[in-house]
Amino acid sequence: MTAPGKEKRLQHMTEIKAMLFDVFGTVVDWRTGVAREVTTFFTLHGIAGDAHAFADDWRARYQDSMEPIRRGSRPFTRLDVLHRENLLATFAQRKIPIGGIEGGEIDELNRAWHRLDPWPDSVEGLARLRELALIAPLSNGNILLLTNMAKRAHLPWDCILGAEAVQAYKPHPDSYRKTADILGLAPQQCLMVAAHNGDLHAARAIGMRTAFIPRPREHGPGQTTDLVAEQDWDFVAGDFIALAKQLSGR
Repeated sequence: MTAPGKEKRLQHMTEIKAMLFDVFGTVVDWRTGVAREVTTFFTLHGIAGDAHAFADDWRARYQDSMEPIRRGSRPFTRLDVLHRENLLATFAQRKIPIGGIEGGEIDELNRAWHRLDPWPDSVEGLARLRELALIAPLSNGNILLLTNMAKRAHLPWDCILGAEAVQAYKPHPDSYRKTADILGLAPQQCLMVAAHNGDLHAARAIGMRTAFIPRPREHGPGQTTDLVAEQDWDFVAGDFIALAKQLSGR
C-alpha cells in the first residue's frame, strides 16, 4: 500500500508540468549582493553609511513602487526603471548628495540587482528540479535583469519569463495566470516555489500548486517574517535540493 503522503506527492507530480520560482530572496540572496555593491559605491565616492541598511531601505520601496501599476493608475513600467527611481529616493531619504556623480555610475549601481549571488543550494537544486519538469522564474524582475542574473549565477532555467511578458506584478492574479497561459498550461499544472507565504497564497488562489522554501536570512540576521510555512502548502522543504528529493522520492 502506498503511504498517504507519497500518494499525494505522486499525484501532484503527475499533474505538474512546470515549476515556477520567485527569484529575489528565494533563488538569490538580494540583500548581501546589493549591500556589497553599495559598499563599493560608498567607498569610491567617500560616502559614510551602513550599506546593509541602505540596501534594506532601497528594497523597502519595492512593493509600494509597483502598487500604482497593479491598480492601473500607472502604465506598466519595468523593474529596472522602478529600481532606479527607488534608488534616487533612497539617496534623498538618507540625505546623501549625489549631484556630482555621473548618471552612468548611478545606472551601474542600479544594476546591482542583475548581479546577485544564488543561495548555496540554488544551482544544484534547480538542476535536479529541471529533471522533473520545466523550470522558469515567475518574478517581478524584467527579462534583461533575470537573463543577466542567470548568466552570471549559472541558473539553469529552461526559459526566462520576466514581468514584461505578462504586464503585471505579483501578487496580481494576472502575473500567475498569464504566466501559465504563456506556457500553454492550466494553473494546476504549475508549481509555484517561493520563500514568501504571501506569494504562495496568491498563486494558490488562482489554482497553482505551492511549495515553500524558507530563507531565514533573506532580510538579515534579525528576520521575523516567512520563517515557517503559514498554510498547508502542497510541499515544504528546507532548500531546493530537499525539494527535489521530496518530489522525486529519491
